[in-house]
Amino acid sequence: MNPYPSLNPHPRILLGPGPSMVHPRVLSALSMPLVGHLDPDFLAIMNDVQALLRYIFQTENRVTIPVSGTGSAGMEASLCNFIEPGEAVLIAINGYFGIRLADMASRYGAEVDTLERPWGEVFDPDEIKMALRRRKYKLLALVHAETSTGALQPHIREIAAAAHDHGALLVLDTVSSLGGVPVEIDAWGVDVAYSGTQKCLSVPPGLAPLTVSERALAVLHSRSTPVANWYLDLSLVEKYWGSERTYHHTAPISMNYALREGLRLVAEEGLDARFRRHRENAVLLWEGLQAMGIEMFVPAEHRLPTLTTPLVPEGVDEAAVRRRLLNEYNIEIAGGFGPLKGKIWRIGLMGFSSRRENVALLLAALREILAS
Repeated sequence: MNPYPSLNPHPRILLGPGPSMVHPRVLSALSMPLVGHLDPDFLAIMNDVQALLRYIFQTENRVTIPVSGTGSAGMEASLCNFIEPGEAVLIAINGYFGIRLADMASRYGAEVDTLERPWGEVFDPDEIKMALRRRKYKLLALVHAETSTGALQPHIREIAAAAHDHGALLVLDTVSSLGGVPVEIDAWGVDVAYSGTQKCLSVPPGLAPLTVSERALAVLHSRSTPVANWYLDLSLVEKYWGSERTYHHTAPISMNYALREGLRLVAEEGLDARFRRHRENAVLLWEGLQAMGIEMFVPAEHRLPTLTTPLVPEGVDEAAVRRRLLNEYNIEIAGGFGPLKGKIWRIGLMGFSSRRENVALLLAALREILAS
């Protein structure tokens, strides 16, 4: 007798920092028949995925691929391929994922310098320019949309130009921004950018969109030491995704089906319309929360439309509110962590989750819970 019950997870309303809700067409794509990772049908799908990723990243970069792994694998690929032991890198930290960038870089032997702002703030280009003068850096890395705080970093074009003026590459984390707010890799001059499928693309976690400029590829191909991570070595992986189609590892076939369909949905909606939808629903949420007397952690001018961080009202047990939302209304939101633990909620309106009815339901549920 099988002691395990049939698989039956609750169909949650996912309004946390990720994963977001998945469109039925994406779920349907996951059920398509498996083929081999070198099957002609799958090679054609790979071509479609790359073309659609170039559209959403707004780039012509030849190496624009989904890394086999979650967003953290994209982060690691963006560092390990361009760092050699003893090289100096500069990491701008204004939240948890900047800290993770610094941790990863140090594990590859980099001499890591940091530029830090309090969580929730953003960087002024002038302070980054000043920091870049400290020494010769191989790369500058920072987070475009900080998932731990809900802050959106502006002035990426100016920051990229400053990095290039000092001979450094710019690595940009777009995990919570790609597909929800403008990400313009070529226009901004970003060298390496990575993301995750489970946020604004509304695809299950498991792939990390990545794009690499020709400038960065030249750095990769001129290394004097092998890339320290075999699985994420782009000098090998690019051959599988390029014209050679040389085997490297078995690609996650079904996840690429799902990503292709998720990206098709983005293309059908159009980037401008998609960004407008995310913005309008975020404003609806912000206004609704403020009408309840709840203030936002991040000032309006730097607020991320895809992830809102309201301050927990004084005297409210934020974890108890989240439990009631989950148990009584089937809604998932998240709390803060690190210095923001117990002080904020993190509410995601990303991709398929960013809908007016979800905002209305959450606001109504919060009103009931807080009133009681």
